[in-house]
Amino acid sequence: MSNANLRRIGSSGKPASGPSTGARISRVSARKDPAQIDGADYSSVVMRNHVEKGDPNFMTSLARGLAVICAFSDHRHSLTIPQISERTSFSRAAVRRCLYTLAKLGYVSSGSRSFELEPKILELGHSYLSSTPLAAAAQPILDRLCGAVRESCSLSILDGDDILYVARSSTTVRLLSIDLGVGSRLPAYCTSMGRVLLAYQSQEELREYFARAKFSARTKRTIISRAKLMEELADVRKKRYAIVDQELEMGLRSIAVPVFGKSGAVVAAMNAGTQAARVSIGELRERIYPQLQAAAARLSGRFVDPSG
Repeated sequence: MSNANLRRIGSSGKPASGPSTGARISRVSARKDPAQIDGADYSSVVMRNHVEKGDPNFMTSLARGLAVICAFSDHRHSLTIPQISERTSFSRAAVRRCLYTLAKLGYVSSGSRSFELEPKILELGHSYLSSTPLAAAAQPILDRLCGAVRESCSLSILDGDDILYVARSSTTVRLLSIDLGVGSRLPAYCTSMGRVLLAYQSQEELREYFARAKFSARTKRTIISRAKLMEELADVRKKRYAIVDQELEMGLRSIAVPVFGKSGAVVAAMNAGTQAARVSIGELRERIYPQLQAAAARLSGRFVDPSG
C-alpha cells in the first residue's frame, strides 16, 4: 500500500456529519431484497439491530471492519472507498479508517484508488475451518460423492435465517449466476439444505423464525406463503430429504438430506445441485438420493450437537 494512500486514509480524524450510523444502515438495507442479503449487508443489518438496541457490549468499530472485509467478493475483488461505502452503508470517513487499520494489519492493500484483500485474510477463515472438524471430515466425503454423481455437492449449517456453506466439492459446470464456495450464504427458506435444517428445528424455534423472516419470490416458483412453507417443512421431516425445484434460481434443482450428530440432532445438511434441463426430479430421487443419503450417513454420528 502506498504511503500517499495510507496518509489519505488516515487523515479523516473527525466523524462525518449527517445521519447516524443506525439511520444510514436502516435506509440502505431497507432498499435491499431481504432474500438477497450477502455478507456485507448481513453484517450491516446485525450492526444496525445492536446499535438501535443500545447494546453496551457491542463493538461498532469491529463490526464495521468485518463488514468492510465482507464487501469484497469474487465479483468485487477490487473496490474503491465510495463503492465500499455504498456496499456497507457506512460513511466514506468510516470506510477510510477501517481500510487504514486493515492495511496496517496486512489484510488489505491498495493501488492508486482501489483496494484489494491480501492473502493474510485467509487466516481468518482458516481459524474457523481448522477448529471445525465437521468441515474437515466432510470434504473427502463430498469429493467422492461429487465424483460418483457428477454434480456439485455441499455441506451447510444454519446461521441465523441463512445457510452457511462450510464445505463444497464442485464440478466444472456452474449452476448459479453467483459463484458458491465455503463461506457463501443463501436464504434458508428457498434452498434444499435450508429446508432440511429448518425442518428439524423445534416448534418454538420455527415460530420465532416465521415471525422475523421475510420471504420474497426469487423466481416464479418460489414458495413464499408461510402456511405452504410449514407444510413443506413437515413433509421434509417425514421424508428425511428436501427437493427444491427452481425456487432459488431458474434452471437450478437440488436435493438435500440431514447430517445427524451423536445426540441424534441435525448438525448440518448435505446436498447435490443439478441443472433442471439435464436432471429430472425422478432422477434426483432414484439415482442421486441413495448416494447422497449414504454419504451423509458416513458423516453422521461423528459430532456433538453444537447447541449442547
